[in-house]
Amino acid sequence: MYKYVFGPVPSRRLGVSLGIDLVEAKTCNLNCIYCECGGNARTYSERCDYVDIEVVKEELLKALEDVTPDYITFSGSGEPTLNKSIGKLIQWVKENTPHKVAVITNSTTLNMEGVIEELKMADVIMPSLDAVSEENFLQMNRPHPTLKASDILEGLKKLSREYEGRIYLEVFITAGVNDTQEELKKFADYLKELKVDGVQLNTLARPGAVGWIKPATFERLEEIRSYFEDRGIEGVEIIKKYKRRSQLAGYSRKNESLILNMLSKRPYTLEELEGVVGKDLHKYLEILEAENKVKSVYRDEEFYVEKL
Repeated sequence: MYKYVFGPVPSRRLGVSLGIDLVEAKTCNLNCIYCECGGNARTYSERCDYVDIEVVKEELLKALEDVTPDYITFSGSGEPTLNKSIGKLIQWVKENTPHKVAVITNSTTLNMEGVIEELKMADVIMPSLDAVSEENFLQMNRPHPTLKASDILEGLKKLSREYEGRIYLEVFITAGVNDTQEELKKFADYLKELKVDGVQLNTLARPGAVGWIKPATFERLEEIRSYFEDRGIEGVEIIKKYKRRSQLAGYSRKNESLILNMLSKRPYTLEELEGVVGKDLHKYLEILEAENKVKSVYRDEEFYVEKL
């Protein structure tokens, strides 16, 4: 049974991604209102060795015997850069596998001493920025008391100066919260100072940590994209829905442990899972449900599959 490696995740941004979780569940310094993994009981601030790195290596090599991902991605159910060994593991992956490495981060540690240096061997870094104002940062991200929006803004500038790989910045839009005209102007003014390869607008695709938040409509995202572009910000795109990868259509039950570990991070829609399992998805789910390993839940006009 896998504990740290999961997938292959049908990523809307990375294609087929084999994930590595470097912290225990919900070990994060933010408690974002939109988090698809649910809310935190507490937030964390210290960088530690949260998991056994040698076990991570063993799991990854085992998974790569059966799965050929587009990326090996450091992400999961918490903030991966809180693990102080992330740099050593990225280096090990690059030296011992042929695969590209991506890091998905909430940007909160980028201004800490040595963090960007640890990430330099990654091929892609995908940081996020949800708020520019301190008021919006507190409302959107509900951070650890030691964190400020200004720290994230400075850390992202430092990353854009020092990192030579590709940077795709995610801006997560929550309707009525961080898409006000005042906040969008602050976003635009800041983004003009930042050197990144792309700005990716995202919004809620599945239930978040609080029930009242709403996704931005596609029309609203288009308005924001145009607003940014009119102010000279290049490379702005809206993250599209994941499209099935045909090479995974014959996915086998022998990789069941990887899928179950993926489902332990968050629920997945039937459409997302079909991109992993293929045309035999419903038969496959019947077996897993009969074995009391997963359940299907209908909410928000969508079927989700959860691990039991």
